[in-house]
Amino acid sequence: MTSSVFPAAHPLQPYGWDDAWADEFAPYDAEGLLAGRVVRVDRGQCDVVTADGVLRADTAFVTPHDPLRVVCTGDWVAVEPAGHPRYVRAYLPRRTAFVRSTSSKRSEGQILAANVDHVVVAVSLAVELELGRIERFLALAWESGAHPVVVLTKADLVPDPVTLGHLVQDVETAAPGVAVLAVSADTGEGLDVLAAVLSGGTTVLLGQSGAGKSTLANALIGEYVMDVQAARDVDGKGRHTTTTRNLLALPGGGVLIDTPGLRGVGLWDAESGVGQVFSEIEELAADCRFHDCAHVAEPGCAVLTAVESGALPERRLDSYRKLLRENQRIVAKTDVRLRAEIRRDWKRKGAEGKAAMEAKRGR
Repeated sequence: MTSSVFPAAHPLQPYGWDDAWADEFAPYDAEGLLAGRVVRVDRGQCDVVTADGVLRADTAFVTPHDPLRVVCTGDWVAVEPAGHPRYVRAYLPRRTAFVRSTSSKRSEGQILAANVDHVVVAVSLAVELELGRIERFLALAWESGAHPVVVLTKADLVPDPVTLGHLVQDVETAAPGVAVLAVSADTGEGLDVLAAVLSGGTTVLLGQSGAGKSTLANALIGEYVMDVQAARDVDGKGRHTTTTRNLLALPGGGVLIDTPGLRGVGLWDAESGVGQVFSEIEELAADCRFHDCAHVAEPGCAVLTAVESGALPERRLDSYRKLLRENQRIVAKTDVRLRAEIRRDWKRKGAEGKAAMEAKRGR
């Protein structure tokens, strides 16, 4: 059934508007406010696409102290129909949100995009693959509530199909349950498949600087809309040509959010995301003798047995441990109760280790 707030052919439909958003917006519609989607945010202001076109609005009215609740690209908002300055009055409840930790010592979360259906992790084939970094991006992607896709860009630089196939397989081992596509924006290889995967939803495009994100965005959109600069030959890194997050409609359906290249991407309360990236380890852990097995040296550890047999790459286990430790530290900094639990757990395990050592020495 079509909502009474907007007709079926409303101009916002290409940007993801649907009956559910119309229902959420109904109270603001009654106040005479305009519905719109944020396509760009910078310096306390944002560009909002509405039925009346793209409007510039101030976000000060809804900017709280919590950095996770600021207006961001992808938000659906209620905007004043007129005014100088014009203000965003509210944003609608988010369906999903991609959040990373900031580089600040306060360990605050930073929201990169909202209401996302797909997270494309762009990885350049111009440089050696960093599987650990891919796993980190995927953990945040799963945690956001969106579905990740790994896109290996610049596939034309690997002309041998056998070598390219091996690279895809290597990434697939680090990305269980995730589509891995090799794409070349220059030759068009794989673009039709990727466009079909992304149609009908909102996609955020993530990756390091030099991964070819802006070139890929231009190829998907079919026109030159994002500035592109050449990557350095020595390390494949480019300049940060995209400096803000921009939301763009795709010609085949769906919308794309391009983001600046990320030098670092820290976890932010992403335990379930980590578990999903390393689902085979979580499945093995269910068969460990101890339910709180740390998979380090415990007897009856099914995970260590899998590593010893070669069924589980040791690199995967090391990466799993690293991301879990990092996530635990981030959460502990923002959760006093959890910090106390972690300290008690450390003391308990320390006492158990000391007792085991003394027993081994025959005391």
